[in-house]
Amino acid sequence: MMEPSFFFGAMYVNYALAVALFVIVFIISKVLLGQAILTSFIAVVVVSFLLTPLTLRLSRSIWINIFVSYRKEIEKKKDSSIKS
Repeated sequence: MMEPSFFFGAMYVNYALAVALFVIVFIISKVLLGQAILTSFIAVVVVSFLLTPLTLRLSRSIWINIFVSYRKEIEKKKDSSIKS
């Protein structure tokens, strides 16, 4: 089982991803499309609702890749020892 601190760290990464996403959606909606403030906030809420599963999984992947590196040669050794 993973340590609880892994999920706490991923939560901080998810927060950063979500804030960046919200700012981007708001700027696109307000500045580029010229929508009203209320419409821009509705767009942010809809995008956040739709992309929450993606940002959660992406944040866990980012957090684990900061600390654990994938080495292909180790995976090959495991496969060859299993086959023997």
